[in-house]
Amino acid sequence: MEKFGLAVFNTQPPHLYSGGVERRIIETTKRLQTQIEVSVYSGSKAGFKQPTTINGVNFYPINSTDRLYPLDNWFFNRNLAKNIFDVSADVYEAHAVSGYRIPEALRKHQLCKPFIHTIHGVLADEYEQEKKSGYQTFRGRIANLIMKHLAKLEAETAKNATTIVTISKYSVEKIQHNYNVDPKKIQIVPNGVDIEVFKPSGDQEALKQQFNFGKGPCVLFVGNLIPRKGLFFLVDSAKKIVKQQSDTKFLIAGEGPLKGQLTKFIQEENLTDNFKFLGRVDEKVLPLLYNCSDVFVLPSIQEGQGIVLLEAQASGKPVVAFDIGGVNEALRNKETGLMVKLGDSDALADALIKLINDKSLRESMGSSGRKFIVNNFTWDICAKKMLEVYRGGLAN
Repeated sequence: MEKFGLAVFNTQPPHLYSGGVERRIIETTKRLQTQIEVSVYSGSKAGFKQPTTINGVNFYPINSTDRLYPLDNWFFNRNLAKNIFDVSADVYEAHAVSGYRIPEALRKHQLCKPFIHTIHGVLADEYEQEKKSGYQTFRGRIANLIMKHLAKLEAETAKNATTIVTISKYSVEKIQHNYNVDPKKIQIVPNGVDIEVFKPSGDQEALKQQFNFGKGPCVLFVGNLIPRKGLFFLVDSAKKIVKQQSDTKFLIAGEGPLKGQLTKFIQEENLTDNFKFLGRVDEKVLPLLYNCSDVFVLPSIQEGQGIVLLEAQASGKPVVAFDIGGVNEALRNKETGLMVKLGDSDALADALIKLINDKSLRESMGSSGRKFIVNNFTWDICAKKMLEVYRGGLAN
C-alpha cells in the first residue's frame, strides 16, 4: 500500500520531553515510519530551533516560547494556524490542546482532510478532580483556573475533529459527559510500554546497593508532584507502614510544585529518613528504579490510564492504587496488584504492607502483570491500532 503523509502536532518537542504524551508520539511514530511519511510539529522549546530527523521521523519547530504553560501553547497554536497551508500531509493529528486552531485554519484554506484529536487525560475531568483536592497552593489554584479555560478549548477541538482518539473507557465516558460529542467518532487506543526496556531483572539487591537505598523494602512512586497524584495519601499511609516495617524506603521519582509542601509534611510526621526524593529521573535510569523496588504505588485521585502502571507491571512489579478512572483498566485487582477505595489511607497502607510482607505474592502478581502488559499494552499494539485509525480517516 502506498505511503501517505501524517502531520502530528504537540506543543512540547517529543524528543526533548519525557511526558506520557511525548512518549506516545515518539514510540508510535518510529514504529510507523516505514509505512507512513511522518512529520512532527512542535513548539520551539528546550532549544529546539532546527528541524531534525530521528528514527526516520522528521521533527519541525514552530515558533513559540519557553514561557510557562499556557503561553507556550497559545504562541504555538497562533503560529501553527498561520502556517498550516505549508504543512503537507494527508492526515492531521493533534494531541490534547496542541492544535485547537487547526480545524478553523483547515476550513479557511479549504483543506478537506481528516483531523484526529487525541485526548489523553480529559482536562475537564482533571479540573474537577484538582478542585476537590485539599492540598492546593495559590499557584495550584491559578493553574487550575487555566486548566478550566484549556478544557473549553479541548471541548471545542473535540467537536470539530473528524475522529477522537482516547486511552481508556473511563476517558470516553468523561469526554461524552463533559464535551457532549458524538460517541460514534470516539475510538479507544490505549498507551503502551516498551517491553524490551521495561522488563524484570534478577539483581534487585545489587541495584539497591548501587543506589544506596539500603536493605529494607522499597516502595516506588513515579510521576509529577501535583495534587492529582495523591501523594499526601501516601505519606499518611507511610505512618502506619513504618510502625510495622521501620526500614521501608519510599522512593519518589519526579518533580512538581508540591515538593515543598510534601517535604514539610514528611518532616512533621518524622518520616524524613523513610522518604527519598529522586527528582526527574533519566529515562535510562527509570527501568533500573522499577527493578530496585518491591512494590509500585500510584495514589492518584484521577488518571486516564497511567503509563507508569504499565511500566511497573512490565517490569514484573505488583502495583497498589486507588480504584479510580482508567486505573482499573490498566491493572487487574488481586491478580497483578491491589486496588483500594479512593482516599482511604489506611487501606492503602494495608495493601502495601500485605505485599511488603509476602514475597511469593509479590512474585506471583509481578509475573501475572508482565503477561498482562505483553498481551495488551505494548507500543507495537498501540501503533498498529493508530495506523487503522489513520487509514480509516482517509477512507471516510
